[in-house]
Amino acid sequence: MNHQTQSIRPFIGAHNYEESRNFYHDLGCDEVVLSPSMSLFRMGSIAFYLQDAYIKDWIDNTMVFVEVDDANRYYDQFLALDLPSRYPGAKLTPVRTEHWGRECFLHDPSGILWHFGEFFNR
Repeated sequence: MNHQTQSIRPFIGAHNYEESRNFYHDLGCDEVVLSPSMSLFRMGSIAFYLQDAYIKDWIDNTMVFVEVDDANRYYDQFLALDLPSRYPGAKLTPVRTEHWGRECFLHDPSGILWHFGEFFNR
């Protein structure tokens, strides 16, 4: 099979849709409103759909890994935004080093876990 894929866009939910929209705006994402209950958010060359939908088990088990060129730089930029003080439920975890690379974690207000990771051998 010959694949000619262009992108992958996960669908994520939100406990409080407006709060999550604001969070992603503050994170620096661009929004394209698709309907009153769904938007496309772009972060550089990646994108995801945010839905006004909350299913606890789904949200609690959603993780998105974003490969970045410098996990420390991303962490410093997230730290400067101070999102956890403005959004209850948001959480930023410092960079940790693993055998494969480095990553930091950012939880959105609903609990979606974002991994921002940098591989050592790319």
